[in-house]
Amino acid sequence: MKINVLFASCILALSSFSAAAQQQRQSLQIIDTIAVPILAETPSFYNHNYIFKARLDSIQKMVPLSYNEHVQKYIDIYSGRKDMMGKMIGLSEYYFPVFEKALKYYNIPEEIKYLPIIESSMNAHAVSRVGATGLWQFMFATAKDYGLNMDNFVDERKDPTQASYAAAAYFRDAYQELGDWLLAIAAYNCGMGNVKRAIIKADSHDFWEIRPYLPLETRNYVPAFIAAIYVMKCSNQHQIKAQASPFIKNTDTIHVSRFVSLQQLSTALSIEEDELYSLNPAYKKKIVNGTELEPKRIIIPKVSMTQFAEIYEVLNNTELNINQNVFLASNDDRRKAKKKIVVKPATAVSYHKVTPGQTLSAIADKYHVEVQDLKVWNGLKSSSIVPGQKLKIHNPEAGKRKQVAIKG
Repeated sequence: MKINVLFASCILALSSFSAAAQQQRQSLQIIDTIAVPILAETPSFYNHNYIFKARLDSIQKMVPLSYNEHVQKYIDIYSGRKDMMGKMIGLSEYYFPVFEKALKYYNIPEEIKYLPIIESSMNAHAVSRVGATGLWQFMFATAKDYGLNMDNFVDERKDPTQASYAAAAYFRDAYQELGDWLLAIAAYNCGMGNVKRAIIKADSHDFWEIRPYLPLETRNYVPAFIAAIYVMKCSNQHQIKAQASPFIKNTDTIHVSRFVSLQQLSTALSIEEDELYSLNPAYKKKIVNGTELEPKRIIIPKVSMTQFAEIYEVLNNTELNINQNVFLASNDDRRKAKKKIVVKPATAVSYHKVTPGQTLSAIADKYHVEVQDLKVWNGLKSSSIVPGQKLKIHNPEAGKRKQVAIKG
């Protein structure tokens, strides 16, 4: 269900967070996290703590919160990261209501809302070493399959609302396929195929029995998830103090049907540009690319009537001198492509020689591509370039024609 609220005449319409339900698919390739430490297996368990077990039992709802040596190791880690977990508690005040609404829409256990803690440390701009992006760390292909859009203006993997509905839709599919929440969580990390193969090898549908047959990261992923729930729910018992949320609590949602600059809007709202951008992290150029056919959402602080005239001017009468053509983003999977994947024809790639004074941003604008694309195509770790350097440029239109040809 999606709520569309547009600016009409002089009326500022406000709405709550919402998103569209995503279509079902049969497989998943979300395989990376950035916040789960990989721990070696231990042959014996010497520090069994029945108090921790009792606490886990007391907070358990739909997802089984098992207690064992693997969970204990991550409880030790997360309870020791008092500053980090204090920040997570603060961030949860803003993000958890968004997650809960999406999970409830698909009848997914509320406990799944803790997953972004171990996926991204609840950082909407998090990007893993292989390109998984956003709070829920969606890979490009999976995001597309679940209805998220990535182009030169927006990356909906970074949109807290859209990405949360996509993640909830995945868990609906995974649970229908596997019939167990811990297995669904494992599949979110390593893919459905790996979990199914582990089930066959172990001849069991119990996560703890199939665990030795899963990839190492996934073996640790589920215990880390359980430990994160424990530490968040039992923070007082570990002297973890909640830190203030960095986000504005009282917000409104508007939908616009034209291009809007977040920089100009922040001036009208009398707030810092970065503060407004933090509420709208999906807009890569800090430009909201709304159209009549596809209005776009903007989260803003609650406004006073004295600000209305300036806000209305920005949203309705300000013209932006930018190229408004939209190009679909190319796959940003940073893993090496398999040989069976068809290579783009030579005509789809060109090279640019850097001239003195040029920046990566200027080159990206010249070829209508993203800075992040240039970095991925050329293996750049930063935005630093030097005169004479040759940069590989992929032609978005050539890639689009090739994609259509393949589908046809």
